[in-house]
Amino acid sequence: MMILLTAQAYINGGDVLFQLFAFMVLLVIPIVVVVFILTRKRNRRLARIEEKLDKLLKEKDQ
Repeated sequence: MMILLTAQAYINGGDVLFQLFAFMVLLVIPIVVVVFILTRKRNRRLARIEEKLDKLLKEKDQ
């Protein structure tokens, strides 16, 4: 019985690395999605600001 308990307590380094990698993947995927969404919003906002600025500059020149 004692041999079975010690065998279960053994931690394999490869298993630990795999679990860390899997955990990092689970963290990275949502972060990438959020960053992608935020950059798209920012790009749209910048495009609208540029259009308004161009319109104001044209009105000023006339």
